[in-house]
Amino acid sequence: MIPAFVPLKILRYGFRKKYPAERFIPPAKDLKKSYDVVIIGGGGHALACAYYLAHTHGITNVCVLERGYLAGGNTARNTAIIRSNYLTPEGVRFYEQSLKLYREFSQELDFNILYSERGHFTLAHTDAAVRTSRWRAEVNKQLGVNSELIYPDEIARLCPHLNMSDKVRYPIMGALYHPPGSIARHDAVAWAYARGAAKLGVEIHQQTPVTKILVENGTVKGVETPRGTVYANRVMQAVAGNTSMVAKMAGFRLPIRTIPLQACVSVPLKPFLDQIVVSGSLHVYVSQSSRGELVMGGSTDPYGLYSTRSTLDFKEGLLGHMLELLPMLGEVKVLRQWAGMTDMTPDFSPIMGLTPVKNYYIDSGWGTWGFKATPVCGMTMAHTIANDSPHDLIKPFYLDRFVEYAQVGEKGAASVGH
Repeated sequence: MIPAFVPLKILRYGFRKKYPAERFIPPAKDLKKSYDVVIIGGGGHALACAYYLAHTHGITNVCVLERGYLAGGNTARNTAIIRSNYLTPEGVRFYEQSLKLYREFSQELDFNILYSERGHFTLAHTDAAVRTSRWRAEVNKQLGVNSELIYPDEIARLCPHLNMSDKVRYPIMGALYHPPGSIARHDAVAWAYARGAAKLGVEIHQQTPVTKILVENGTVKGVETPRGTVYANRVMQAVAGNTSMVAKMAGFRLPIRTIPLQACVSVPLKPFLDQIVVSGSLHVYVSQSSRGELVMGGSTDPYGLYSTRSTLDFKEGLLGHMLELLPMLGEVKVLRQWAGMTDMTPDFSPIMGLTPVKNYYIDSGWGTWGFKATPVCGMTMAHTIANDSPHDLIKPFYLDRFVEYAQVGEKGAASVGH
C-alpha cells in the first residue's frame, strides 16, 4: 500500500519509464548588448533580487553575472541559521520579514529547501549577557517576535544534552530562547531563486567576471566583461566578501573590513540535537543538519584577509568550547572545515540601497548574518531598483548613516564575537 502522505508529484515520477532531468537554467547564450538591469554576483541575494524583479515588478530584461559558479561564494560557506531575534527595532523588523518569507518559500517556488524550525538558544554565561538577553527579549516582544529569557531549569528541559553544571569555566546562567529559529539548505535556496528567475526570462551567466564598471558623469552606464561590454540602465552589486573591491571599480569607498569566518562539520551522528545553540561568550554555535552532521562555527578571525583557508587554531579553540557545552562529543571526528569572507561594518548592520553613483545599487555589509536575510534582501532590493527609491525596511541601512552618525548598532545580537 502506498502511504497517503507521498506527494502526487513523486508518485508520477516513480511510475515513469524515463526520467529526464529538469534543467534549472537554460543553456548559456551570448550576452546581449544591453539590459534593463545588470546584477553583479550570482549568490543567494543576487538571485533573489533577480527573481523578485521579474516576479513582482515585471522586469525580466535582467542579466546576472557571476565570475564563478552560482552560489559558490558565501552562500556555499555559511551555517544556514535563520532567526529574527535581533536587538534594534530596525533589525528585528527586517529579519522578521525574512523569516516570514522563508516559511512560505517552498510553497511559492515549488522547491524543498529543507526548512526546519528548531528553536534558537543564545546562551548567557555572565550577568552582563543575561541583561543583554533580557533587553533583546523585550525589544522582540514589543515587535511581535517570539523570544524570551529563560533560566537553567527551563534550558535543561528543552535542551537536555547541554552541560548545565556550575563546575565549568563558563556556567550557563540563562538563554535568549527564540522558538522560530530555523535552519534550511543554503544551496537549495539559491537554486530555487535561480530556477524561478530563469523561468521568468532572467539571463544567468556563470564564469563571467566583471572587469570594469562604466560610469559617465556620475551615472552608471554598464559593465565590461571578458565576453564584451554590457550596457545597462541600472546595476546592482551583491558580491559578499568582494564588496569593497567591486565598489572601488564603481568609484566609491565603503566603511567595510573583510575578515574570514570559519566553520566545520562533524561526521554524521544519530539525531540528538534538535535545537540551535549559540554562545557569544564562548564564540561558538552549533546545530545538527538533516544528514546528522554537527554544523559548528566560531568567531571571525582577528585580522583582515581575502582568503577562504581554514586554520588549526580555529579548530582547537572551537572544539575546546564545544566540549564544555557537549562533553559527550570527545571522540567525534571532524569531517571538513572551511571559511568564508565576511564584510563587517562599524555598526554590524548591512549597507543597502542607493550609492553615490546614480542608478548603481548595493547590497553589502552582511558580516555573519547574510544567509538569513536572503529572501528579504531580494524583495527589498528589487523594490529599490524598480522604483529608484529604498524600500521602507532598508531605509535605516543607507550608506550615509556613517557620516550622519545614525548607526544601527547590532553588535549585541550578532551571536558570535567579532
